[in-house]
Amino acid sequence: MAFGRSKPTGKPGEWFYCLKHGKVEEGPECPAKDRLGPYGSREEAAHALETAAERNEEWREDPRWNDSPPEDRG
Repeated sequence: MAFGRSKPTGKPGEWFYCLKHGKVEEGPECPAKDRLGPYGSREEAAHALETAAERNEEWREDPRWNDSPPEDRG
């Protein structure tokens, strides 16, 4: 038995985007540190980077999460 290496866990029908390989996978195939998800469909997983960028922008613009005064934001 090999210690320190565990097989990624997931369920069929869960979709992930692997950052390391730049591909969509079902299952998942790669470790959690290398993937985004789970997503409900292959299509959602294919747009994972776009979704993350949109969420990051929303977070940056959300006054509940930004301590700096409006004139300091850029």
